[in-house]
Amino acid sequence: MSNVEQDPQELVCEAGEPARELVSGHQVALGGPRAMTVTRTLPAVGRRMVGAWCFVDRYGPETAAMSVPPHPHTGLQTVTWLLSGEVLHRDSVGSLQQVRPGQLNLMTAGRGISHSEESPEMELHGVQLWVALPEQARHVAPGLEHHADLPVARGPSYEARVVMGSFGGVSSPATTYTPLVGAEVVVDGVAELPLEPGFEHAVLTLDGSPVVDGDALPVGPLLYLGQGRSSLPVSGRGRLLLIGGAPFEEQIVMWWNFVGRSHEEIEAFRKEWTEGALFGTVTGFDGDPLRAPALPTARLKPRGRVR
Repeated sequence: MSNVEQDPQELVCEAGEPARELVSGHQVALGGPRAMTVTRTLPAVGRRMVGAWCFVDRYGPETAAMSVPPHPHTGLQTVTWLLSGEVLHRDSVGSLQQVRPGQLNLMTAGRGISHSEESPEMELHGVQLWVALPEQARHVAPGLEHHADLPVARGPSYEARVVMGSFGGVSSPATTYTPLVGAEVVVDGVAELPLEPGFEHAVLTLDGSPVVDGDALPVGPLLYLGQGRSSLPVSGRGRLLLIGGAPFEEQIVMWWNFVGRSHEEIEAFRKEWTEGALFGTVTGFDGDPLRAPALPTARLKPRGRVR
């Protein structure tokens, strides 16, 4: 999935360490003015990353068509997770993959890839996330993993499908490059979710009206929980997305659909998308690729999680 804004701002990945913070997010049109609107909770003004997770869009449930033209990515992994609907993924390494609810589509951009996403008009509900790749992995070969059958961790009053990393002693088969967790958790009753104390965590309600850490967490905002927790009390009935990971300490630049390390690198990525062949060609999409927006007049600065 793409950041389709035509006047994108520099996405500065930095954050402090409050123990609890509600991030409201903002609305972004996805796939053109006639398509759906997503709620983007990462990156935000005060909260830029949760572990290596650096981008969170939630959309639906909404009846809409999705058509995101071919566009480039570098230095990240994209995670597509659906609750309803179907999305057709095409990419420049030759993948053609239909994504359905409960299935993980994990695209590793590495040194460079392009892809498109399409869906006919139907009810769509899901999340799109990005994971920043660390220095030693950000130039890996691009590729796609599709995991249709993910493992489940169970405890009193909860069931968690482990999308990325490990949760509750259960590990996903998906490839990761930093210690992290991503899980869809269904709660019905009073539950205590196990957490890794060395990770920072955040929770997003996907549906229902659960109580998280003592307060109702409505659909929409992201609840950041900081580090140092070994468990998280949740009650009521609902479906949650839990993300977390070891704090990402490298300085990075996020702009448009690129994750890099300097203004010059982002500038080179943009030029390559406009004029070169690094990102390959997506075949089968009926339409033109996305045009790269103009770079901002100010220099893009690499930044850490703490200002």
